Amino acid sequence: MARSLSGGNLQKFIVGREIDAAPKMLIVSQPTWGVDVGAAAQIRGEILALRDAGCAVLVVSEELDELFELCDRMHVMARGRLSPSIPIGEASVEKIGAWMSGLWEDSASVQGSEVQHA
Repeated sequence: MARSLSGGNLQKFIVGREIDAAPKMLIVSQPTWGVDVGAAAQIRGEILALRDAGCAVLVVSEELDELFELCDRMHVMARGRLSPSIPIGEASVEKIGAWMSGLWEDSASVQGSEVQHA
């Protein structure tokens, strides 16, 4: 029974159950938090396979490396507001870091990885 599983095993069970249902849309929050490295890689691979099969996937995570691996586009929540959408190819750790401070209004003046303030 699921209630007898430890935290990491319960996480794997729930994520696996939802992926196995072949959803048209999947919303996951911290999908690999608390699982071992091998399970995390498998979960990320399955999420990417769902995406490739046409499933819409929304990933909520604090793990930037995971987001850069899984996402096609990114948004940042800061100060109770949602940033504009940015294609992953235009995102950088520096830009996302600035956006985490709520500085996306300055994104038009971003040159490379340096944020210019007015």
